[in-house]
Amino acid sequence: MGKTVLVTGAGSGFGKGVALGLARSGHNVIAGAQIWPQVTELRNAAELEGVRLTVIKLDMLDAIDRQRAFQHEIDVLFNNAGIMEAGPVAEIPIALVRRVFETNVFAALEMAQGFARQMIRRGSGKIVWTSSVAGLVKVPWVAAYAASKHAVEALCASMREELKPYGIQVATVNPGAYRTGFNDTGMESMDQWWEDGKQAMRPRMKRPLNNQHDPQEMIDAMIDVITAASHRYRTIKPDSAAEMVRREQRDEWDVIV
Repeated sequence: MGKTVLVTGAGSGFGKGVALGLARSGHNVIAGAQIWPQVTELRNAAELEGVRLTVIKLDMLDAIDRQRAFQHEIDVLFNNAGIMEAGPVAEIPIALVRRVFETNVFAALEMAQGFARQMIRRGSGKIVWTSSVAGLVKVPWVAAYAASKHAVEALCASMREELKPYGIQVATVNPGAYRTGFNDTGMESMDQWWEDGKQAMRPRMKRPLNNQHDPQEMIDAMIDVITAASHRYRTIKPDSAAEMVRREQRDEWDVIV
């Protein structure tokens, strides 16, 4: 039997791939896209494929959009929308850090809270958050994004325990570097404010993005988590990223400064 799934951040990247993939499998999908051109594009993509997809405008920072989303009765919330801002911790404008947290943490939390209340009343449901490998390890030069995903990890871990007695599952999916355009846009965002010679630091960006993976691997894993009756709490892809997380978390205990 198909599930009713609301996908945030469905206008591009993982969200778009998951929304269309679920629709192909016969699930009832409500796809939230941030801006109207994305809404139109996604509707056209669904029509072209011949799949049924309900596309709504859902800007995570728009309270009216969020309230309209809560009118839907759903089985699963895929809390996927997010943004990235790059820059060293000592230099990145605080306004950009706030923007990242408003989107990735506070707006996402409001979505989770709203649908959690609905699920508690019903006694069933699932909330899947798109976290990141960056939410589990240190990632220099994108610390604002990484910090927001560490916050997501803390929220999810608590929600999992708090909602378990009500028959509600909570899980995270943690992508590494995939070719969705998200990481490239995030890293390039630093160009909007960084001016060589005016900052105290010299830019030394590490972890180049020329070895990103095919996003279909992560999309398939996300769909599996959304639709499966039972699964791991945390799903990290690719496998090499999972190995890196385990290694860095272990080694962190022995770091001397």
